[in-house]
Amino acid sequence: MKAAIRELFRWSVRVYYEDTDAGGVVYYANYLKFLERARTEWLDSLGFSPITLERDHNAVFVVHRLEIEYRRPARLGDLLDVTLSLAERGRCRLVALQDATLGKTLLVTARVTLACIDRRNWRPLRLPPLLAATLNAPAIEEIA
Repeated sequence: MKAAIRELFRWSVRVYYEDTDAGGVVYYANYLKFLERARTEWLDSLGFSPITLERDHNAVFVVHRLEIEYRRPARLGDLLDVTLSLAERGRCRLVALQDATLGKTLLVTARVTLACIDRRNWRPLRLPPLLAATLNAPAIEEIA
């Protein structure tokens, strides 16, 4: 079943040794990996695997801009929830708001601007029509 577009998407990730620094906390750059994985899982939940977007539409998403705020550290063994909500959709870009939390504690917050580009020439590309239509679809509550 496809996820509703305006719902907050949530994906869990466990912190492993490879994610931590010498101080035993998540190395700051590894939060970028967690955010990236959550975006991939979000697209998959909508029925748009990055592999099929590339294969069928020559479309790939690249990070164009990233604003991130680190608030609290995560540690080895923590089970984090990484969330995503779509803030904006343009013809060739998406803006996602993402958080990483541990329970109710906000650890990281980010605003990520993604550019849709043509993998053949690395130029801006309109969102594939079916993806654009899916992102424009009303939320389930709005239909009733």
